[in-house]
Amino acid sequence: MAGFFKRIRAGLNTTIGFYLLVVVLFWLKTYLTYRTDFTLGVSGGMQQFLLLVNPIPSALLLFGIALYFRGKLAYWLMLIIDFLQSTWIFANILYYREFSDFLSLGIIKGTGNVQNNLGKSFLEILRPGDFIVYLDIVILILLLLFKVIKIDKRPFKFRYAFSITILSFLLMFAEYSAANANRSGLLTRTFDNNYIVKYLGLNEYAAFNVYQTQKESSTRSKAKAADLKSVQSFIKKNQVSPNVSYFGKEKGKNVFIIHLESFQQFLIDYKVDGKEVTPNINKFYHNQHTIAFDNFYHQVAQGKTSDAEMMLENSLYGLPQGSAMVSYGSSNTFQAAPSLLHQAGGYTSAAFHGDVPTFWNRNNTYKSWGYDYFFSDSYYKNKPNYNVGYGMKDKIFFDQTIPYLQQLPQPFYAKMITLTNHYPYELDKANTDFPATQTGDSTVDPYVQTAHYLDQAFGEFQQYLEKSGLAKNSVVVLYGDHYGISNNHRPAIAKLLGKKSVNKYDLAQFQKVPFMINGSNLDGHIDHIYGGEIDVLPTLLHLLGIKNDNTIQFGHDLLSSENRQIVPFRNGDFVSSQFVKSGNTIYDSSTGKELDLDNRQKKLLDEQQRFVNDSLSNSDKVVYGDLLRFHKLKGYQNVNKKDYDYTKKHALKQLQQSDRKHQTSLVDQNGGKSTVPDFKTNAPELK
Repeated sequence: MAGFFKRIRAGLNTTIGFYLLVVVLFWLKTYLTYRTDFTLGVSGGMQQFLLLVNPIPSALLLFGIALYFRGKLAYWLMLIIDFLQSTWIFANILYYREFSDFLSLGIIKGTGNVQNNLGKSFLEILRPGDFIVYLDIVILILLLLFKVIKIDKRPFKFRYAFSITILSFLLMFAEYSAANANRSGLLTRTFDNNYIVKYLGLNEYAAFNVYQTQKESSTRSKAKAADLKSVQSFIKKNQVSPNVSYFGKEKGKNVFIIHLESFQQFLIDYKVDGKEVTPNINKFYHNQHTIAFDNFYHQVAQGKTSDAEMMLENSLYGLPQGSAMVSYGSSNTFQAAPSLLHQAGGYTSAAFHGDVPTFWNRNNTYKSWGYDYFFSDSYYKNKPNYNVGYGMKDKIFFDQTIPYLQQLPQPFYAKMITLTNHYPYELDKANTDFPATQTGDSTVDPYVQTAHYLDQAFGEFQQYLEKSGLAKNSVVVLYGDHYGISNNHRPAIAKLLGKKSVNKYDLAQFQKVPFMINGSNLDGHIDHIYGGEIDVLPTLLHLLGIKNDNTIQFGHDLLSSENRQIVPFRNGDFVSSQFVKSGNTIYDSSTGKELDLDNRQKKLLDEQQRFVNDSLSNSDKVVYGDLLRFHKLKGYQNVNKKDYDYTKKHALKQLQQSDRKHQTSLVDQNGGKSTVPDFKTNAPELK
């Protein structure tokens, strides 16, 4: 036995021995991370095997770089490479814990631009055990410092180092071949990033993502007008006619888009300890003039809120990786809701947001979309206790929005982005008057408390609309932008839903978000049609009497009887009135029963999958190639970003000039009297 350990130590005292030790330790910690920190949906022997071995090829390759050097330099290079790879794993653990996805180049590039307080969120997500990914590096350094392992100063032969490099590439190729055999079209079709990590590995995912990002940037330069023809053909083929009973029903009215941050459908009518979480939104949902959709899904990917805005105001999908607003918001041509409504109906447009204007590159993207005004943090009076989490508290935000809102020439299109119900769901004691849930999950339990606060803020704003007279001449749209509780919190989700456990069907249903439209000319009801955020713009345009026959929009009017009721998700899964498709598992939409498909169902599923794939790929063509620069929409002029200036001094001057010119603002209608006193809030910070 002593001789065995002596031989082991002698082997470790060679460069190749130390190299193999580093590779083994790195492989072990990566595999353990796969198992403990990510939910990759591994099933079947082949997937289990690929998950086990996929860290090895890239580890052999990257650590093998050090073998081309000698002595201390080779050892230090291995440790540095280990540290960099470990940091990549560490960052993905934190990001995945909150967003159920992996970091991409688009997200990394966008983090600095959006200034979205990720540091604060990560501190909330961080667990002491996460630092275990660095443990092997500490052990290796100690072994070297105390000379348990001695540095081999002899040069490692070039031909051996080169052979290891070749071997690593051969293993990568073999791994990809096996993965592609198990999952056809792994890198050519639209898949969830979980698939790539599961089959190929975290490092390979990073390399593929960089390749994709660079490919996307070159696509625009190569795009030409002819590329738009196939997109137009697809849209024309799937166009739906408006419902004559609703077309123009709310023509000429103001439009409010109330962005309910991280707000999920299950909160509607939900109670904790017998108390309604959202009594004001519940009342709005069941109002006699509200059409509410209870099978409405968020369709966001890594861009989260920015994806929701992209779909809501353009009827274009977000990107598979990163944020379209960050990557393309400054450079692309758009035909978005603000410019469409301005040119078709004389609308003034304004966005209100109690945080920095650079968040998700809004200060540039909104110019591309044709927003006349963007009221961000510099327009709001601020104090330390006015903010929580990602920005200004909702009650204070609405209170300070009224002075600007009342000056907007009517009709106007106004979007208000709330923030308090954003992760990590923090709220001070003075504003917390609602019990937390008792799931035992510290991320989930305070969610209902911030949702209740958001509901109170909306209730105060709704009372203002009634008292000021705006309610009579306005369409009010409420929507949830994306999930608040990710699918990583399955035990807590099961408790919230009163179930012992949840399956993929339950999780798909849990990702529903609210969408409701209130207007005095609408007969209120709950509509069970299946739809998603991509469908908001065409639905709204038709209600306002604006046709979208020749537009490049991938959504469909939810009030149209011709709607096919297919809701694509960014990873290629979908929900329809017949199926819920989650990976390889198919459920009956109505019953939640897992299906063993017959030939008729298989044919229908394949047809719907083609529609989903074509919708996503054609939308990507438009965004990546900036194809709307080639699109000529009759009676529409492309937005000139130079016409917009969101600096406070310029915007307030422009608002005054516009008000004098049109004299249609709420203040004008009120005989020059301010409506600010009509807004009442119980915010303790303002007392």
